[in-house]
Amino acid sequence: MADKRRQKRAEQALKSEQRAMPRYRVRRWVLLALLAASSVVLVARAVDRQIFETDFLQHEGQRRHLRVVEMPAYRGMITDRQGEPLAISTPVDSVWANPRVLSPDAKTLMPLAKILGKDVDELRRLLAERSNRAFVYLERRVNPDLAAAVDELDTKGVELQREYRRYYPAGEVFAHVIGFTGVDDVGQEGLELAYEEWLKGTNGKKMVIRDGRARAVKDVENIQKPMPGNNLTLSLDRRLQFLAYRELKAAVKHNKAKSGSAVILDARTNEVLAMVNQPAYNPNGSKRGKAGRFRNRAVTDVFEPGSTMKPLTIAAALETGRYKPDTVIDTTPGYYRVGRHQVKDYRNYGVIDVSTVILKSSNVGVSKIALDMPKEDLYSFFSKLGFGDPTSTGFPGESGGQLTPPQRWAKIDQATLSFGYGLSVTPLQLARAYSVLAADGVKRQLSLIKRDKIPDGERVMRASTAKAVRKMMEAVVSSEGTAPAAAVPGYRVAGKTGTAKKSISGGYADDRYLAVFAGIVPASDPRLVMVVMIDEPSAGKYYGGQVAAPVFSKVMTGALRLLNIPPDDLPEESVRLASLGGEK
Repeated sequence: MADKRRQKRAEQALKSEQRAMPRYRVRRWVLLALLAASSVVLVARAVDRQIFETDFLQHEGQRRHLRVVEMPAYRGMITDRQGEPLAISTPVDSVWANPRVLSPDAKTLMPLAKILGKDVDELRRLLAERSNRAFVYLERRVNPDLAAAVDELDTKGVELQREYRRYYPAGEVFAHVIGFTGVDDVGQEGLELAYEEWLKGTNGKKMVIRDGRARAVKDVENIQKPMPGNNLTLSLDRRLQFLAYRELKAAVKHNKAKSGSAVILDARTNEVLAMVNQPAYNPNGSKRGKAGRFRNRAVTDVFEPGSTMKPLTIAAALETGRYKPDTVIDTTPGYYRVGRHQVKDYRNYGVIDVSTVILKSSNVGVSKIALDMPKEDLYSFFSKLGFGDPTSTGFPGESGGQLTPPQRWAKIDQATLSFGYGLSVTPLQLARAYSVLAADGVKRQLSLIKRDKIPDGERVMRASTAKAVRKMMEAVVSSEGTAPAAAVPGYRVAGKTGTAKKSISGGYADDRYLAVFAGIVPASDPRLVMVVMIDEPSAGKYYGGQVAAPVFSKVMTGALRLLNIPPDDLPEESVRLASLGGEK
C-alpha cells in the first residue's frame, strides 16, 4: 500500500514539473516565419537587381569608373622660309592631385614638395582650398626628369597627365617675332598670338576606365580624334636672322646703347627676311623681369628718322618735274632762316646740286627744296610711301607712327619734315618706304608669311625717279659720303645715314641721339633693303655713319653670300675674265 502511494506521489511530481517547463512552439513558428520572409525578400531583391535594375546599376558603375578625358592636340609648328623649325610642341607631363585622396600630412607632402620646388605649407594650403574637388594641378608641363621623380614617389592621389609644351629652338634670336605661349598653350605675344586661331589644335576625347586611384587603366572608346593645328611658314630666313641678331647685339654692346632694331626686306616681294631687337629675352625661360622686354621694337616703337628722309624728299621733288639731280641749290652761308627759326648745316657747302644735297646731307639744301613744293604735295607723297599708316602685317601692337596733316604745318614744320623731324616712324615703316625706291617706284604690301610669287603693287613714283635717287644714294657710301663704313666689297650700295637728337620734354636733348642707316643692295638690281636703328649710343660715337652703317655692311656681306646674289661692282678686268671663264 505504501508503495502505491509513493508511486502516485512521484507521478504527481512529474506532472507538476512538466507543467512548469516553458513551451517554445510559438517562438519556433515566429522564427520560421521570419526566416521565410527574409528569404523571400532576398530572392525578390536579387531578382529586382539582376532583372529590373540592371541598366541603372551598370550606369552607376560606369559613372564611377568610366570617364571621358581630353586628348591634347598638337599645336601647329612655326618654321622659317626654309622649313627650319622655330616653334614646336613637345610632349611633356603635368603633375596633378586628387585632394580627396592625397594625405595632407607632412610625411606625404614633404618629398613631393621638394621635387616640385614648393613649400610644404603652400602645397597643403592649395590642397585645402580645393578639398571639394577631385582634380587640381600641382605643376604644369614639367621637365621629363622631374616627372620621372614624381612617378617614382608613387604617392597615392598624385598622378601625371600628358600635355604639350612649346619649345623655341632658336631662343632669343627670334623671340620678338615669334613670341610665346602661356601655361595653357595659348599665344601670348608675337605671331603666336597673332595666328592663335590658325596654330591651335582641337582637343580630342576618349572614354577610359579608371581604377580606385583615378588612373586610366584601359581605353574604352575614341569619341573624337584630336585635330592638330596648322603649320605656319614665315618669310624670315633663319640664316639672315642670326646674322642680323649677332651684329646688332655686338653694336649695341660696343656702343653702350640703350636699345636697337634691324629689319631686312626682300626688295622684290617685300617679305620680311629678318627682324631683330635688343635687348632680347629667352622665350623658353622665365617670363618675369623688366617690363617691356617682350616688345617688338621694330614694329611698335617710333622715332624721328632724321636725314634718312632726305632721299624721299628729293624723290618727291623729282616727281614734280621742276628738279633734276643736277639742279643747283645755293646753301650759302651754311644756315637758312625760316621765320623765327634757323636751319643749319654741318658747314657751309656753298652752291651745290641736288645730288650733293644727299651726298653731304645738307639740311639747308633739302629744306629749300621742300619749301619750294606745295605742302599738300609733300604730304601726299609721304603718305603714299606709308608714313602715318600701320604696316598691316597683322603683328600685335604695331604702330602707324605719326604724320601730321598739312593743314597744321607751319613753314618750319615743312622744312624740318624734309630732314626727318616732326614725324615719327617705326624701323619697319622706314624699310617699307625704302623698298619703294628699291622696287623702281612700286609699293607692295609687307608680309611676315612666306610668299610664293611677287604680289601686285601700287606705283608711287616713276621708275626713273627711283633709279635716279638710288644713284645719288650710292655716293653716300663712297669715301666722300657720310657712310663709307656701309660699303660691301663687290657690290654697289645705295644708302643714307640719319642722326637725330632725341625728343624730350620741351625740345630736344643735346646729348642723346638716334643713329640710323637705311640701305639698298645691290644698287643696280636691288634684292635686299635693310634699316638699322640704334638708340642712345653712349660710347663716344653717335653718328649713323659711325654706329649703324657698320652693322649694315657686316650683315649684308654675309647675306649676299648666303643668298648667292652676284656682285655688281667688280673690276672690269675681273668681269671680262669671268665672262671668258678663265683667270689671269
